[in-house]
Amino acid sequence: MDVKINGRRMEVSDKLRMLTEDKVGRLGRVVEMDRAEVLFTQAANPRIPDQVSCEITLDGQGHHVRAKVAAAEGYTAIDKAVTKASAQLKKLKSKLRSHRIDRSRGALDVALDDEVADDADAAEEAPRIVKSKRFAMMPMTPEDAVGRMELLGHGFFFFTSADTGRAAVIYRRADGDVGLIDEAD
Repeated sequence: MDVKINGRRMEVSDKLRMLTEDKVGRLGRVVEMDRAEVLFTQAANPRIPDQVSCEITLDGQGHHVRAKVAAAEGYTAIDKAVTKASAQLKKLKSKLRSHRIDRSRGALDVALDDEVADDADAAEEAPRIVKSKRFAMMPMTPEDAVGRMELLGHGFFFFTSADTGRAAVIYRRADGDVGLIDEAD
């Protein structure tokens, strides 16, 4: 597996880089993945207790898995992120076994980043689009979309409904249930 490691507002030491490559490389044993991106981010505010966040994004076999955690230091953050990603990969593996999903479909799921500019001027300006992503959507049932949303760890998932052939959104409700927004005729 190709592992790419970056740091934002911090320098990733050689020791942390080697440990990260080793631990993330082992994740490929659970479900075969083509590439992994690891991003360490140092908090800008020194009063935040968990200063370092670690985000692992895995792509392969038409699946996309993301785990993001925060900790006091990089070593603890990578341990927590690998544990979280491993659990998500095991969940994906059991789903693939039980549902016997055709892996040749080539779906591409994209995790949308929740990044917002930290500038003080941003609050005074009108909202602006800071990131844009494009991805290929394959038709799926709402139940499959719920599974993908849970694997990504997001509050919503945009997909094409296999039942209607129209755009739809699955979202996590405040009460813990899941809602469906479907495009009207």
